[in-house]
Order: sequence, then C-alpha cells, then structure tokens
Amino acid sequence: MTDSPETATSPETATSAATPAATATATATATATATATDRRLVDLAQALDAADPLRTHLDAFADAPGVRAYLDGNSLGRPLKDTPEKLAAFVRDDWGTRLIRSWDEQWMALPMELGDRIGRLTLGAAAGQTVVADSTSVLIYKLMRAAATADPSRTELVIEAGNFPTDRFLADGVAAETGMTVRWIEPDPVLGVQLADVEAVVSEKTALVSLSHVDYRSGALADMPAITAAAHDAGALMMWDLCHSAGIIPMQLDAWGVDMAVGCTYKYLNGGPGSPAFAYLRREHQGLLRQPIHGWWSAADIFAMGPEYVPAGDIRQLLSGTPPVTSMLAMQGMLDLIEQATVEQIHEKSLSLTDFAVRAYDEVLAPLGVRMLSPRDAVQRGGHVTIGHPDFRAVTQRLWGEGIIPDFRFPDGIRLGLSPLSTSHLETLTGVLAVRDALLSHDG
Repeated sequence: MTDSPETATSPETATSAATPAATATATATATATATATDRRLVDLAQALDAADPLRTHLDAFADAPGVRAYLDGNSLGRPLKDTPEKLAAFVRDDWGTRLIRSWDEQWMALPMELGDRIGRLTLGAAAGQTVVADSTSVLIYKLMRAAATADPSRTELVIEAGNFPTDRFLADGVAAETGMTVRWIEPDPVLGVQLADVEAVVSEKTALVSLSHVDYRSGALADMPAITAAAHDAGALMMWDLCHSAGIIPMQLDAWGVDMAVGCTYKYLNGGPGSPAFAYLRREHQGLLRQPIHGWWSAADIFAMGPEYVPAGDIRQLLSGTPPVTSMLAMQGMLDLIEQATVEQIHEKSLSLTDFAVRAYDEVLAPLGVRMLSPRDAVQRGGHVTIGHPDFRAVTQRLWGEGIIPDFRFPDGIRLGLSPLSTSHLETLTGVLAVRDALLSHDG
C-alpha cells in the first residue's frame, strides 16, 4: 500500500479528537507516514542525482556557508568557484598592467564577441546579431522605440497585462512618446499567453508584439515560433523578453523568424548582480531600425568625433556609451559550462528538476492547502515552479533565516527557481520539505 500524502495533515485533524490518547495516536501515525514519505522522496532524489549526466558541474559553483538550499537561481545565479581569481587576474593584468592598451587588444570587440557567443550557445542565432550592453530596461526601450516608429501607419503596441513591470512601464512610456496605443493581452495567469490570445488582438494597426518567453510569475512557456508567426501574419514585428529562458530553454531565433529579443545575464547565465543584458536584432533590420539613444559607441566611425551622428550599419548600432567591461567577466565562465553541457542537456535536467518539485509538492504541500501556480505539464513551463499560500510572506522570512532561499512574489507566491547546473534534486527536495515544515510551524 502506498503512502497517502493526505495523511501529512492529519495531526491538525487529530487535535479535535475526544481524548488525549486518541490525539497522540493519530499524531504518531501521521508523523510516521510523513517520515516514510520523506524517506521515499529522498531515495528518489538521490537516485535522480546519481543518474544525472550533469552532476559533476555542481562542484563548479562557490559554496555558500549557511545555505542549505538555494532555490533562487532564476533571480540571481550562483558564482563559480574560480570567479574571484578571474576577477583578480583582470585587475592585475588586463586592467592593471595593460591599462588603456586593453581597449585595442580586447575590450573594443568584447560586446560583439560575447554577444555572438551567447547567440550561438543559447539563442540559435548566427554571428553578428547579438550584442551585450546596457541593462535589460535600456535595451528593451531601445528596441521597442525603434520598432514603434518603423512604420508610421501602425499605431498599436501589444503586450501582456501581467508582464514584468519594466516591460509594461516601457510600453506605456513609448506609447506616450509616440502617440501610440497599448493593446493589453490578459491571459490565463497559470498557463500564460497562448497563440489564440495574440491572434485575437493583432491587426493591421499592430507595430510590435512584445512578450516574455517564460512568465516571471508562473513559469509558463510561450510558443515562440507560433506566436512569432502570428505577429508576422499581421505585418507586425515581434520582440521577446528572454530573461527567464536564456541559458535554460533551447531556442532558434533565426529559424523562427524572431525580429528582436532582450535578455539579462545574471539569472541562468550567472553574470552576477547588475551584469549587462544582451540584445538580438535580426540581420535584416540592422541599418533600418533606428534606436533612440545615439551614443558614440554606435556611430559608424567611433573615433571620427564628427559633427553629426551617423549610426553603424551592423549590430554595434545598439550600443550607446562605453560598455561595462568589468561586469562582463563573470558570465564568461558560465558560458564555458553551458558550452560543455549544451543547452539541450541543461533543459533536460530542468525538466527533471521541475517535475520532481511538482511531485514533492503533490505529496507534502498540496495537502496543506498550498496551490500550484505553474503549468503541471513540464513542456509548458520554464525553469521555476510557483506555489501559493496566504502565509508565504512570513514563511519566506523564516526560511531565509534557516538557510533555505526561495523567492517570494506578491501577493502570496513562492518561486522555486531551479538552475540546472548548480541545483540537485536533493537540494530541491530539501527546499520543498523546509517549506512544509515552516508552514506547519507557522500554522501551529
């Protein structure tokens, strides 16, 4: 007979029994059942970890003393162990010894070279279409503003009403600057934007459709090729926010006809806090779309210092000011790991981790009234699983104090962000069981 997850809540029911003896017996039985469930889940987690072809990469990441489970890699990836030495070598050699000569020797080309590498390893993008520069917000604005004014006859921007605040705020701002109208998609909050949602709002007025590939709340994965095709059928341009998918979801931006995309590098690319974002601009649009921040780094002749701005005709046109070279260092080690592991294998482990998290949720959290706020089908979600409960704000504070680090999202959600190269199945289970224990302690 299999263990029933519902019995995990029986101590609460037992407290209303007629006698203390009956209460004690019911509590002991429930505790034994919960212990058996925990043991079975631990055995499964250990078996999955033993069979994990990427398990050796776990040792590449720096230890975090006092942290028992880090389940927030979808917000800030962990640093690699060798990052301190690489930063020290940069200060000692590239900056400290070569000094300004390093601009000619390596730094001038770094935004494009690093962009090409991100494109090749994670985006399915040929060289010359991806660049690293600025923050996510600035790059989204540059591309959104350029797309909005590409065709004066098109007067509408399409975006999801529940998209990440920056994306929504920028759409409102660009619309205000250009006199355009924002059309809002309001999809299912768990399943995210569907093809039918897009088809219902695009028209001959649509200039740009701007969506997130993975919903930052539920983790829902949008159908990029189908939605891109639908935007094109309406004559619109398509932009994707890849912040929660770059480095974890295989993509083919070139093959799928994506016009433009932006993604951050501090999540699954482990570039560190504030590391610069990347932008993809399809080759056929380069030299035609005009981004609005005309800095000297995007000029056709960067050192001409001429009286007029003439933009570069290639991907460098998306730059503006001097690139943040120091902030581009940490992600390079993670790109080495992604190249070794391949994004396809990383995605396979992501599916395994999130599937296991859902199974653990079913057995130990669902009986406590915790809601599943992510798609249950693994192929419909990205790298995080979101669960909900009214007490999760207080629970998260308790967990952080105990070395369990998930991510709280207003109003009552916890995101379990499972970065495949740095997270094991056992660490995932440790986090889920800690959520249960903290919730029971809070209720008690």
